[in-house]
Amino acid sequence: MIEARYMLFDVFTDVAFAGNQLAIFPEARLDDATMQRVARELNLSETVFLSPGDEDIVASLRIFTPLAEVPFAGHPTVGTAIALADHLWWVGPNETEFVVRERVGDVAIRLERGSPTTAWLTTPPVTFGTTIATEDAAAILGIPSRMIRSDLPCEYAGAGAPFLYVPLTSKEAVDRAVYDAVAARERLPEDAVSDAFPFALAADGAYARMFAPAFGIAEDPATGSAMGPLYAYLAKHGAVERRERFVNEQGVAMGRRSVIEVRLHWNGDALERIDVGGSAVFVGEGVLRIPA
Repeated sequence: MIEARYMLFDVFTDVAFAGNQLAIFPEARLDDATMQRVARELNLSETVFLSPGDEDIVASLRIFTPLAEVPFAGHPTVGTAIALADHLWWVGPNETEFVVRERVGDVAIRLERGSPTTAWLTTPPVTFGTTIATEDAAAILGIPSRMIRSDLPCEYAGAGAPFLYVPLTSKEAVDRAVYDAVAARERLPEDAVSDAFPFALAADGAYARMFAPAFGIAEDPATGSAMGPLYAYLAKHGAVERRERFVNEQGVAMGRRSVIEVRLHWNGDALERIDVGGSAVFVGEGVLRIPA
């Protein structure tokens, strides 16, 4: 029997029992199959397994959803960065910049220390995929086609894992969405990822939801890895103001409001870098007894 200590955080929030839950196992020496079993047992959006880094990085992260390991994810990166700095002390009290390693590669982190601490990650390179018809996206989300904007495409984009971005006309349309797995199976290409990110633009940023059945997540309260590609998508289609800071909401419809900040770094009209940030609350810890 292995006794593995873990810490529980709520991420992209400054109050407990909001945001997105995250379990972190510091220095748990487990094989791949066991890590996947543990993530399935906890059944959170993501579970992180940490190992110490080397002279170039503070720590290596393995990130698992209930169904699969992912190469990069936002709320595990932000939550783990705050854990490393404020609770595990793998980062010195005067350090504000460091690097963690994920399957996607090295991810740069910056800290704004305070009450609470805010951690910022730099989004890995964003790639774009195919578009799908408005009628198909509407069927997948269980909404009428008129609730999807006609001036923006329903398009895949991602930084490590692709999501289907669906631009809706209002917050009310986002809240009305109900993911239809049968429609997704019938209307998406056979090899397409089924995860969908419906969003509506708001005064300060975007209001969004994430349906992630491909990873065993019916709905994700906060998806930091989706925010960078969202703003890359908006910049690609000329639909974002050329300013620096945006504040985005997710998880409201499921009672776990998350606040995800985005900073855009411009070079003229070109978007050069996208940083995603937020805070996290340490809500508990425990020991999981894992059969050897």
